[in-house]
Amino acid sequence: MPEIQMPKLSDTMTEGTLVAWKKKKGDKVSAGDVIAEIETDKATMEWESPEDGTLTEIYVEEGGKVNVGEKIAFIGSEGEAAPKKEEKKPETPKDEKKAPAKKKEQAETEKPGPAEEKEPEAAPPQESKKPAEKKPAPSSKPAPEPRAESSSEARVKASPLARRLAAEQGVDLSTVKGTGPDGRVTESDVRAVSKSKGAAPKPAPAPHIAAGEGSRISLTGMRKVIAERLVASKGPVPHFYLNIEIDAGPLMSARAELKSAGENSDSSKITVNDFVLKASVAAAVRVPKANASFDGDAIVQYNDVNLAIAVAIEDGLVTPVIRAAQSKSLREISEAVKDLAHRARNKRMKPEEFQGGTFTVSNLGSYGIDNFSAIINPPQGFILSIGAIVKKAVIDDCDQIVPGQRMSIGMSCDHRVIDGALGAEYLKELRHLLENPTLLLI
Repeated sequence: MPEIQMPKLSDTMTEGTLVAWKKKKGDKVSAGDVIAEIETDKATMEWESPEDGTLTEIYVEEGGKVNVGEKIAFIGSEGEAAPKKEEKKPETPKDEKKAPAKKKEQAETEKPGPAEEKEPEAAPPQESKKPAEKKPAPSSKPAPEPRAESSSEARVKASPLARRLAAEQGVDLSTVKGTGPDGRVTESDVRAVSKSKGAAPKPAPAPHIAAGEGSRISLTGMRKVIAERLVASKGPVPHFYLNIEIDAGPLMSARAELKSAGENSDSSKITVNDFVLKASVAAAVRVPKANASFDGDAIVQYNDVNLAIAVAIEDGLVTPVIRAAQSKSLREISEAVKDLAHRARNKRMKPEEFQGGTFTVSNLGSYGIDNFSAIINPPQGFILSIGAIVKKAVIDDCDQIVPGQRMSIGMSCDHRVIDGALGAEYLKELRHLLENPTLLLI
C-alpha cells in the first residue's frame, strides 16, 4: 500500500508528532529503511518504510501533529504519481437548502394576484429613500477590507509554524509562494520573504514567569501521557505497599564468581539486576496468582510472564517487555535486557515491544536510591521497586554483630488483584531465590 498513514505505535496512542524526515521527497527507499522519526505517547521511534519505491509526496511537515490513520506520505513505484490530497470544501449545505425554501416562499407570496403586488409598488417610494441614504454610510467604513485580507490569508495553505512566524515578521501569507507539499507555505518560505523585504520582526511577548521561576518547558507528547497515566493509576487503582530487606551477600558472591571466571566484558557480563529480573520471573511462576491484572468484573491470570523493565531515556520513561520470560535462562534475560535498553535509548523499538507486560521491575539502585515505592502501570497487578545494595552492620545466626550487605525491595500492589497475604507469599519466594542465587542458574 503506497499511501503511508500515521501508524499506531502504542496501545494508548491517538496522535503522533512527526519529529523529523530521514528521507526527502524524490528519494528512493527500500523496505526497512528508516524514513521518519515519530514521537508517540511513550517514546520517539524511528519509522521504517513498509515497501520499496520512491518517496513521491510528503503530506506532513516536521513538527506536525497527526491523528492515527491520517496520511503522512506517499511511496510510489517508478513513474507513479501521488494522488492529490483531498481538500475539504467549505460546507454550505445550509445556505443551499435555505435558498430553495426562500424561492418557494417568494413564489407563494407572488401567487395571490395583482392586488397584493400593487401595494408593495405603491407604498415603498418614500420609505425606499431612507435606506438608500443610510446604506452608503456603512459601506464607506473601512471595516470590510481587513475581513477580506484575513479571509485570503486563511485560504493560504501554511503550516502552524509558518503562520506564527508570518504574524511575528509582519509578512502577508497571501504574497508568499509556498514550496511545501501542494504549494504549502513553510517556515523557510516566510523567512526568505521576510529577509528579502527586510521586515523587522515583532518582538516576541515575554513568557509569563512568576517570581523565582527560571523558565517554562512545554510538555512533550510522552510527558503528557506519562502524567495522564500516572494520575489514572494512582487515583482509581487502590495501591498498597509491601517492603522487605534481603541478604545480598550471596548475590554479590555469585556475581564475583562469574567475574573471576573471565566474564569481564561490559557487553556480556551478567549484572546484579539480571539476577533480580530472573528471580522476579521465577517467583511469579511459583506464585501464579500474582501474575494477573484487574479487568472490570474479573481477574485475568496470565499463563506467560511478560516482564516489563523500566528504562530511563532522555524524554522520560519507557517499559519494554521481555515476552515469555519464564522460558528464558539468566543469560538470555541478560542479553534481552541489554538489547531492549539500547534500542529504547536509540529510538529503535518496535511498537509491540512496549505492550503486554504482566508486571514491571523498576531498579533505581544504580542511582544510589536505597528504597522507594513505584506507581503501578495499569492494568498490571504490581510493580517491584529495587533499591541499592548497602553495607551495614547486621546480626548473624550466632547473635554477633557483623558487616553485611542488604538490599531493599518494595512491592506496590493493586488491592483488587493482590491481597496482603498473596503479596507476602510472592516476596517470600523472591527473597528465597535471591538469597540462594544458584537456584537461578538451573
